[in-house]
Amino acid sequence: MRTEISRRAFLATTTATLGAVASSPGSLPAPSQVSVPPERLLAPHRLLGAPRRQYGDRSPYEKSVRYFKPSSTPGTGASRTPLQDLHGIITPSSLHFERHHAGVPQIDPSHHELLIHGLVERPLIFTMKDILRLPPVSHVHFLECAGNTASDQLGQPGVDPQMSHGLLSCSEWTGVSLRTLLEDVGVKPKARWLVAEGVDASRLSRSLPLEKALDDVIVAYGQNGEALRPEQGYPLRLVVPGWEGNVNIKWLGRIDLVDQPYMTRDEAAFYTDLMPNGLARMFTFVMEAKSVITRPAGGQHLDGAGFYEIEGMAWSGRGRITRVEISTDDGRSWRDAELNSLVLPKAVTRFRLPWRWDGSEVSLQSRCTDETGYTQPTREELVSVRGLNGTDHYNGIKAWYVHRDGKVTHV
Repeated sequence: MRTEISRRAFLATTTATLGAVASSPGSLPAPSQVSVPPERLLAPHRLLGAPRRQYGDRSPYEKSVRYFKPSSTPGTGASRTPLQDLHGIITPSSLHFERHHAGVPQIDPSHHELLIHGLVERPLIFTMKDILRLPPVSHVHFLECAGNTASDQLGQPGVDPQMSHGLLSCSEWTGVSLRTLLEDVGVKPKARWLVAEGVDASRLSRSLPLEKALDDVIVAYGQNGEALRPEQGYPLRLVVPGWEGNVNIKWLGRIDLVDQPYMTRDEAAFYTDLMPNGLARMFTFVMEAKSVITRPAGGQHLDGAGFYEIEGMAWSGRGRITRVEISTDDGRSWRDAELNSLVLPKAVTRFRLPWRWDGSEVSLQSRCTDETGYTQPTREELVSVRGLNGTDHYNGIKAWYVHRDGKVTHV
């Protein structure tokens, strides 16, 4: 029989168990009674440290890296964030997922310009110095590729959080509100959309409705307290909170105000959702509520029956996460998880639930609800409506399986 317990009970039971172990005949002494050799106490303080570095690096004992999917075309492809290794809600810039269509251009910011023209009163060219002089804004938002978790939709679930959900990252973005720039150029009444274009070799461009542009879009030059990394669009990119990653144009060089969407390659040939009736949904920008358990998760191992914390992350392109539920019995029953105290709109939210594993075969699942009342669906519910032709915007519930030997897998 599987039993979930409260955090207070978890701590109390664990403390009592440790006390029993310490006092039982033939057991190890209690922690306060352990004899530690003097050299163990002194040696760490007598080691000569490494020289100072001008730019910090992580400990050599930390090995977490992004996974790069092999690509037959140089300069294209994607990398995946190791979600299972992260702490908190911020993804280190060096582990943020990538998606490239023509490699990573090296751009001198002193020569970079942003042109805003089209249906405007005053077409303007902004240099980086111009942009840096404008009032800055900073917000924490996730970015997620529309194709994240596509393999799970197709019945080929990722083996661990990185492979199943790794096209997701969350950062603090700093820059200028796009609304500020549009007010400078003066938007004409006929303008309804804009086309944003990057200066990389692919000239990737996407149409965005003006309503969103005037809402919360950021023209970003900073990420997590420093300048954007080249892989993230240095020196300038769009951050379109809550919307699919492809519209967050990197290496931003041009914004054209127009009266209708321009049906660019990446919104006509790609990033559409082909439905079972042969029609395709277009401009399905929003990334809907999704969650994933990161511990215990695929690729990990439990050291025998006992007490564990089920941990994970949830996010929604429609706003704040208000609830996360966890099932340890294949979805037959659900318990509310505790949300991290930092719950931000259109950002990753951490959740956790104390859990006692009795050593039997179990299925672990999470589902989240956002502030609009939308609840994350099952794979079966999504496939019944959308079919299997399209592979974007899949947000079905993810299951991990704990086996009797403690191994956690995706099957």
